Amino acid sequence: MFVTEALAQSAAPSTGTTTETPAVGQTAPEATHTETGVAHDAGHGSGVFPPFDSSTYASQLLWLAISFGLFYVLMKKVIVPRVGGILEDRHGRIAQDLDEASRLKSEADAAIETYEKELAAARAKAGSIASAARDAAKAKADADRATVEAELAEKLSAAEARIASIKQQALADVGTIAEETATAVVDQLIGAKVKETDAKAAVAAVSDVKGA
Repeated sequence: MFVTEALAQSAAPSTGTTTETPAVGQTAPEATHTETGVAHDAGHGSGVFPPFDSSTYASQLLWLAISFGLFYVLMKKVIVPRVGGILEDRHGRIAQDLDEASRLKSEADAAIETYEKELAAARAKAGSIASAARDAAKAKADADRATVEAELAEKLSAAEARIASIKQQALADVGTIAEETATAVVDQLIGAKVKETDAKAAVAAVSDVKGA
């Protein structure tokens, strides 16, 4: 019998796996895969999806509790603080931006108010300058007009005086001419010389008659 087993082992082809012949009174071991050497599991042939297998519910619940606990710790220690920090930072930036916008609005309102005050002051100053210039121009025009009127009055007085002088001189010349003419006419008419006093008296009498 030992000789027969030895011959059988020597005659078996070498396939990378060994096949043991069970001894007398022993059961045959489970068949092993010829490539992986892993024994076939008889339970795989049941066709039940592992998560739905009632025999693994306890382990599934355990790993679910562990996973939930780890996720909760991760959320509490890492994710929630980071999200809270981001939200707080964003809230702080928004508050800072709102404060900055409020400050800029206050500065803009102050600048507009200052501009309006300066504009009103400039308008008032321009009005006062224009009024002062108008008054100065009016005063200068009045002074110039008074000067011109004074000069014209002086020239008119001088002209009137000159005219009066010329008129008086002309009247004097007219009297002399009239006396000479009267003397010549009398001399031509009667052939006698007329006295100068008589000629003056005759011219004066004629002038008095014309003046009357």
